[in-house]
Amino acid sequence: MSHPASTADDRIPADVYHRRWLILTVLCTSLLVVVLANTSMNVALPSMARELQLDTSGQQWVVDAYALVFAGLLFTAGTLGDRFGRKGFLQVGLLLFAAGSLYATLFADSAGEVIGARAVMGVGGALVMPTTLSILVNAFPDRERPKAISIWAGVAGMGGALGLLIGGWLAEHYWWGSAFAVNLPVVAISLVAGALVLPRSKDSSAPRIDIGGSLLSIAGLGTLVFALIEAPHWGWLSTTTAATLTLAIALLGAFVAWEKRAQQPMLDMNLFRVRRFGVGALGMTMVFIVLFGFFFITVQYFQLVAGFGPFEAGLRMVPFIPVMVVMALASPILVRRFGTRLVLTAGMLFTATGVLILSRLASTSPYTDVLVGIVVMTFGMGITMSPMTDMMMSSVPRSHAGVGSAMNDTTRELGTTMGVAILGSLLSSAYSGGLPATVDAMDAPTQEMVRGSLGGALFVSEQLGGEQGAVLAASARAAWMDGVKLAFEVGAGILVAAAMIVFFFLEHRRGAAGLAVDPDVGGESLDAPAVDDGRERVGELVGG
Repeated sequence: MSHPASTADDRIPADVYHRRWLILTVLCTSLLVVVLANTSMNVALPSMARELQLDTSGQQWVVDAYALVFAGLLFTAGTLGDRFGRKGFLQVGLLLFAAGSLYATLFADSAGEVIGARAVMGVGGALVMPTTLSILVNAFPDRERPKAISIWAGVAGMGGALGLLIGGWLAEHYWWGSAFAVNLPVVAISLVAGALVLPRSKDSSAPRIDIGGSLLSIAGLGTLVFALIEAPHWGWLSTTTAATLTLAIALLGAFVAWEKRAQQPMLDMNLFRVRRFGVGALGMTMVFIVLFGFFFITVQYFQLVAGFGPFEAGLRMVPFIPVMVVMALASPILVRRFGTRLVLTAGMLFTATGVLILSRLASTSPYTDVLVGIVVMTFGMGITMSPMTDMMMSSVPRSHAGVGSAMNDTTRELGTTMGVAILGSLLSSAYSGGLPATVDAMDAPTQEMVRGSLGGALFVSEQLGGEQGAVLAASARAAWMDGVKLAFEVGAGILVAAAMIVFFFLEHRRGAAGLAVDPDVGGESLDAPAVDDGRERVGELVGG
């Protein structure tokens, strides 16, 4: 039975329901803080790398220091917010985020200090991001939740490109540290508006903090990403790489075993037996692997290969914004018409096609070639993110929204971390292996700088000058583009695999009127499990 849009949910206080759209506005502003920080820093990486002498590995750690801390603390933060109050944790997170941003803007002058500031921002982000989605779920009735989540997801996607634009302008007109300053006014607005508008909500029955699970998840994820980032330097087939990856797998396995035995686990592994949750988590991770690998690589392409400044590079990412927003808002309509399975499968295949187009770029490609790839990729991204988020959030009870939100955010940050690690490592390996033999004749420090990053090679070429410098610059760019081709081809393959998982593990049927019916909407959660022969298979697939 349908309900009029004006009818409030009995589980939502009347005063909260009546100002729900204003609450959503404040939540989106708070979310924007976290997203802006991730991408505004990416556009400042080339100038940061020159001034701080960072190689590719160092640049990856500047990016991943935030994501590692963020992902490791999300479940703990989500549980704390549910138990002690979501609004308070959101505001504490914003303050920590501001502190890390301020230090990176004004004081950091070494790679270690930037990485440390990013880690503090990661702690703040872990308190902010899950509480935004948790408060959203508790402010909107079920029938309006998909629309609200689509707006939330659209802001998340839009903020990524907006961060590149604003951060690029600041880095080009001031210094690389100013790219972090973009967070500060948004934090101030969010703090004041949040204090006035956001409701207080909590779940006093939330489980106690799972210290063992938290430590094992942080150790496992940290070891895994460390291995992926350093593998190009150690060698992918080296004993060190194999041993570190084995340790990471063992730690993550211990985390799963711990959670299965814990009386009050940080992450209930039975959630993965709910196919909408399991497929949503796996799909979101795979999509974000490619999305943030794309950001990491494309911003460097615009600056180091195409020769644009930071602001010009950010400006060329602007088409990402309208396409992402429009498609995110359209996704609930498409899901109602065609069903979640078909929409997600088509979206991921569109995204894979756009990434494959980008893999065909050359150092001399016009911007129109890049634009086509960005638009096609973003079209697919826009129609996948909101449905996957809603799939996960609809699978957990409203009172435990912090857990569902934390899992949603963990998949995003795990994907972000692994995207930079995996695609960045593939790029680095292909680049280093594709450099001309003349690099071997250079002295050890110069050779290390050239092999460490394209930015280092271009710096050496400027010092050499003349024909020798020009030849080195051209060959380094060509080797780097070989790495781009490999990274994006692997990214497209990841997305095709994600599309196949969605297609084969989510049901789809048609109703009597011939319209697509999403069989899971509102019907499958830990509270109300649905019968599904394929659920066990998905549970096995994603580790449930």
